[in-house]
Amino acid sequence: MFRHSLASGLIPQIAMVMGPCAGSGVYAPMLSDFVFMVKDKSFMFMVGPDVIKAVQNEIVSFEELGGANVHASRSGSAHFVAEDDLDCIKQVKKLMSFLPSNNLEQPPKKQMGDDPERREDSLDTIIPEDPMKPYDMKEVIRKVVDKGEIFEVQEQFARNIITAFARMNGGPIGIVANQPMALAGTLDASSSLKAARFVRFCDSFNIPVVTLVDVPGYMPSVEQENGSLLRDSTKLLYAYAEASVPKITLVTRKAIGGAYCVMGSKALRSDANLAWPTAEIAIVGPEGAINIVFKQDLIMADDPQEKRDVLISEYRKLYASAFFSAERGYLDDIIEPNNTRMRIIEALEMLDRKREARPAKKHGNMPL
Repeated sequence: MFRHSLASGLIPQIAMVMGPCAGSGVYAPMLSDFVFMVKDKSFMFMVGPDVIKAVQNEIVSFEELGGANVHASRSGSAHFVAEDDLDCIKQVKKLMSFLPSNNLEQPPKKQMGDDPERREDSLDTIIPEDPMKPYDMKEVIRKVVDKGEIFEVQEQFARNIITAFARMNGGPIGIVANQPMALAGTLDASSSLKAARFVRFCDSFNIPVVTLVDVPGYMPSVEQENGSLLRDSTKLLYAYAEASVPKITLVTRKAIGGAYCVMGSKALRSDANLAWPTAEIAIVGPEGAINIVFKQDLIMADDPQEKRDVLISEYRKLYASAFFSAERGYLDDIIEPNNTRMRIIEALEMLDRKREARPAKKHGNMPL
């Protein structure tokens, strides 16, 4: 286990759990960068069903306690789930195709035969006119990356955020993206942890991070606030701030409040910050801002709802638009959606072999 910790960040570490793994044996996969499990065959737990029955008088099966589906969807301890052993090996090979052998190498390039200047006109209409209506961010990603191929990490866990490997102009990238189809794309503790770990891995092995932002804020929940939301959201902020690889951020629709800050914002030294014309960037969403700033006006209005709608529309155009943010230097450029692929590739080429000076220190103390 000590050797695992020494190798962390030096070489990629992949654990293939293809059978029972219990007790102190689980430390090895948990110290690895990625964990693969096999359906109905792999189990991971610290304390087995027999001990739980004896101590807690609770009956639980191996699958319910530590099966592949449990760790893929609930605990987040498994990054990939395979159908069988052969599928597990195939998935590991695919993962390794994106990774360098060590932290001093660049990730391996593989020409995919996809034009780097390819326009995708369908992106111009992918954002619904109704700002409350969801759309599939995976569709956006597939239209931008080489040949539409992505290799998603922790697909079943914290579905409100997407973490995936892909290629752009042949070079591997790590993608972090809010998913409006799940919890409206809000951030919570689990999604923050998922993204933070992925960003730190990419930074360890020279893989650029491309962030697609459509986040209306944090999940409003007493359970979240009473839990680890404060600490875990700060881990995501820390991960982006700490990362020195090329960081490119694109706001597709909403970037509201503190949730935007931690999603690769300009303040966290993202190298290229882009936005679509549909982007809405604000410390508070238009609806919330109007209720605060114009509270008295709404009370005095003959038709409060009509007055609210007018004020929200004005606020959105004047203060929450991408153009307002660009004027103040929070964005580098506002781009047409159909040019997204070309502009991201241009930014990646500009940032190739990026080097960044940081203060000398043993290590930081992230909020674990």
